Amino acid sequence: MSGSTRTMGMLTAGALVAVTAYTVALGSNGWLWFGWVILGLITIGMAATRET
Repeated sequence: MSGSTRTMGMLTAGALVAVTAYTVALGSNGWLWFGWVILGLITIGMAATRET
């Protein structure tokens, strides 16, 4: 895994923790979860298309 893909993966994991904490503290926000799903798809796409 390249450095940028690894960084994107860590950002996605951190965003999941943040969105989950927000949901627990203040209630669910669909836009936050939608944004996290898009971020996850971008991360998966980066991992799938990385150069070997």
